[in-house]
Amino acid sequence: MPKKLAGDLIERLEAEIRRHSNGVCAAALAETFGKDASPRSLARLLKHLARGQRIRVRGMGRTTRYLPNVPGEAVAHVSLPASGANGEAEVYVPMSRESETLRASIRRPITQRRPVGYDRSLLENYHPNETFYLNDADWRGRLREIGRTPFTQRAAGTHARDIMNRLLIDLSWASSRLEGNTYNRLDTLNLIEHSREAQGKGRLETQMILNHKRAIEFLIEQAQDIGFNVYTFMNLHALLSENFLADPAASGRLRERVVEISATVYRPLAVPQQIEELLRIILEKGGAIHDPFEQAFFMMVHIPYLQPFEYVNKRVSRLAANVPFIKNNLCPLSFVDVPERAYVEGTLAIYEHARVDLLRDVFTWAYERSYEQFRAVAGTRPEPDPFRLKYRAELGEVVADMVRAGAPIDAAAVRLAATHLVAMEDVPRFVKMALTELRHLHEGNIARFRIRLAHYRAWKAGQRSTAPFQAL
Repeated sequence: MPKKLAGDLIERLEAEIRRHSNGVCAAALAETFGKDASPRSLARLLKHLARGQRIRVRGMGRTTRYLPNVPGEAVAHVSLPASGANGEAEVYVPMSRESETLRASIRRPITQRRPVGYDRSLLENYHPNETFYLNDADWRGRLREIGRTPFTQRAAGTHARDIMNRLLIDLSWASSRLEGNTYNRLDTLNLIEHSREAQGKGRLETQMILNHKRAIEFLIEQAQDIGFNVYTFMNLHALLSENFLADPAASGRLRERVVEISATVYRPLAVPQQIEELLRIILEKGGAIHDPFEQAFFMMVHIPYLQPFEYVNKRVSRLAANVPFIKNNLCPLSFVDVPERAYVEGTLAIYEHARVDLLRDVFTWAYERSYEQFRAVAGTRPEPDPFRLKYRAELGEVVADMVRAGAPIDAAAVRLAATHLVAMEDVPRFVKMALTELRHLHEGNIARFRIRLAHYRAWKAGQRSTAPFQAL
């Protein structure tokens, strides 16, 4: 009697192949899964995965190797995580009734879903500032309220630069995780900050993280120039697709090849002229939207739906969603903690039903979660002292003058120097602040007060204090 196969065997088999970026042979798979299936059954499952374009096959006969479906192929692969197999509650986001209906439809077997193509009416029926995907005005107001930062009136990109290190790690990690990348946050931090690759990870996963880092740096460094324009989107694609495409010339260019997306009945447009025309309309309409949150979500809807590039369309859309937040100094959208299945199914609902409800629930939940994450980090940093900020120039002048004059660290001398610079009621506090700076002055911080090294050393030698040099 044939051995009964475990219900999750095909998912485990695919996961094992994904662990081997350079491919794995049938013999090695048979050794791993020999207790679960016969060689004949394994061969049948491998053939099924290959037909479904979930894996690739290279070589023939004994040289055959099975590889993950990786970037560079004409097929864009969307993998849906398994759920409910271990009896645990599924991690998801709060949903509206409409979203629950959409989710049920998306989860039907693919043979029961009707094949569909690109529906132009979704884009053509959208009129900036009249049509709203985020159709609850109160909720848009709530997003604006929580997204506001102290830098709202400053130059574009000020807030993003202030939290750049955190944003590079969180967004690179979380966006890559939504593509099946197995780097954890600590792995990502070590790669970005220390150039240390995680052990046991494939080169593709490392490349994906590094591509995200460079793309995010581009958005922040070019905050004045980015927008809903060809320059921004082509460069985003070029950065995110580096070393991922079989044809390097396709990087930063619109696709001219047919793409198919596995795990869905949606078939994207195939005519290059139509793709170019519709991307132009997407950018024009997106750029005309006044509300930055509506702008961000608009891109998350239309870029994956059109599939203007051969690969990394969803990645482009997630980083493009941050363009209005970076330009308007709002809290960015990091996608941290977003359930992969919820995000994928929200995208599939657009592909197959041209409906935004489910992805909208994901987006609004994700933004509030990002806000909570960045607020928690900001809460660990002390607020700038307004008194010090008020007298920053005067403090620098007094400290520098005393060092150049070789003056001792003396309250009376500081008070005398401050009398004509500081309001009378502020003198006692100013003196205390200046004395603290003088006592903690060392070669590692004298540049803050524009003090030359020779002047500092001469002043230090003349002090009665024998306290050791305080190194950086």
